[in-house]
Amino acid sequence: MSIQRYEQIGVAMTCRSFAEYESMFVLRQLSLQDGPVLDVAGGASSFVAEACARGIHAQAVDPLYDMNPESIYEHGTQEIATSTEKLSRLEGSFDWTYYGSLDNHRIQREQSLQKFIDDYRLQVGTGRYNSARLLQLPFDDEAFSVVLCSHFLFLYHEQFDYEFHLSAVEELLRVCRVGGQVRIYPLRSLQWDVYPHLEQLRAALEKQGFMTELIPSELPFIPGSSELLCITK
Repeated sequence: MSIQRYEQIGVAMTCRSFAEYESMFVLRQLSLQDGPVLDVAGGASSFVAEACARGIHAQAVDPLYDMNPESIYEHGTQEIATSTEKLSRLEGSFDWTYYGSLDNHRIQREQSLQKFIDDYRLQVGTGRYNSARLLQLPFDDEAFSVVLCSHFLFLYHEQFDYEFHLSAVEELLRVCRVGGQVRIYPLRSLQWDVYPHLEQLRAALEKQGFMTELIPSELPFIPGSSELLCITK
């Protein structure tokens, strides 16, 4: 019998909330008020909007921000509908402890998209949302105390090779302050396998003087995905 997997062509738009980020990145361990926070490949997630509303200095970067609000909203609405349909066919494979149900998952995505769009409309041109992509981020060295990357690196490892991943993480570390952290989640691909070059990547980073560790995530959803990669500069 064939094993079902989540099918995805290209990179999907992400629409996740502050609460989801808090759980998947275990942000309660960190003092986000201590310095700027960067969300890389943030898509239409409302993390930055909600963080700023809490008094946290946060910015996001994604090539999506070349688009106007109406186009992003339309794209996000379609992405949510498509992903919900895919998840419905694989519902029994995922851990619904956090979301409760597929309907709640969809509702949270829609709420996150709306919060993002409301903020994006107000913040265009202010520097809160920056259009760029890895491997080149438009920020000075050591500009952020915390750098987050959700559902991009490792998830699409069949599209991006090891050299891209290493260079991408090095770029995340370039804009991270000494003593700060880069956190990446999940560590599994859309085929639900652990990134095959994870230990090679960690060894290369540790050789450069960075400390890497795998820490438990508080957002179990993807089958077997219980950890995130934390890199301290």
